[in-house]
Amino acid sequence: CGECGEKMQEVAFVLQPQELLLHLQDIGNYKEPVYEQCRMALRLGLLDMEQMAQAAVKQKVYDVPELFYHASEEVENALLTALEQIEEPYEGADLLCCLAMCGGERSLEALQELEQNPKPWQEQLYATPSVYAQYGGWTFDKVGNRQTLFFANCVSMEKDGDKKAGQIAKAREDICPHCGGKYVDMLVLNGKEESLRFLGVDGVITATCCPSCVAYQMPAYSRFTLQGDSKPIPNAEGNDYAFAPEEYENFINNTYGIVEKPKSVFYGAFAEYCNTVGGFANWVDDFWYPKCPDCGKPMTYLAQIQWDTLEDDMAEGTLYIHICKHCHVAAMHHQQT
Repeated sequence: CGECGEKMQEVAFVLQPQELLLHLQDIGNYKEPVYEQCRMALRLGLLDMEQMAQAAVKQKVYDVPELFYHASEEVENALLTALEQIEEPYEGADLLCCLAMCGGERSLEALQELEQNPKPWQEQLYATPSVYAQYGGWTFDKVGNRQTLFFANCVSMEKDGDKKAGQIAKAREDICPHCGGKYVDMLVLNGKEESLRFLGVDGVITATCCPSCVAYQMPAYSRFTLQGDSKPIPNAEGNDYAFAPEEYENFINNTYGIVEKPKSVFYGAFAEYCNTVGGFANWVDDFWYPKCPDCGKPMTYLAQIQWDTLEDDMAEGTLYIHICKHCHVAAMHHQQT
């Protein structure tokens, strides 16, 4: 049981959180127990983040960038000094992600400078600094204007939660032109509810797609109104078959809703079994922020839904939901191993 396992591990970390400091050199090695321990501690918000960041930068441990989330100016300056001494591309990639997690103004300035005047080691990187910034939930344009791409607050969606605040897989009657199955409001969130005030939306966010076809659409888009209406945007791609009726019924009759108690910003980032709104995502593949089809800007990450929490036989993997609050557009895309 995910809930029981979580509670047991939380007790263990409350008792011995300092032991991670003794094993920092191993936290990037997935074969070592400290690898999972560090990620669980981050997920549950049990670490003294500044203490961990200070120790990590002192020991030159850069392969868990999350340790540097909103780190102090002192730590940020140390990372920038290390960046100036880069020789290998992989070291540069790690440090860019660390600076992205720092997210300070000097980090922005440094990444913008590397965007405009690349170093030789950047030639072997697969992305530009403005894309690496997205690892920390933000990016910037050509003149250095920052854009935030995530919500720093996080809540979970669990069985028997508050469906008035948030609901997964609400039934609809309109039919998908590709598979003949019914569309679904994959996520409905009421921004007026206290638990979701952090979204900054004075109304309802609805993300609509065909659950059978969304894995073939990169991404699926829909438009929503703050009054609760939503309409899928036509997509050229799709699936040939719809889910079986019994699968669909189980899907839409789930009991998931919002749990009001706030979670750590990394609560959803290091778990494969939980559905979350806000915070960082647990990307199956690389992080990806689709562009709004209207304004062309990267969209803000909103939520993740684990398919197998809703219906075991229906699908696997994770559905990521993004929004453009300005254009009232939602995007949904699927990743799986």
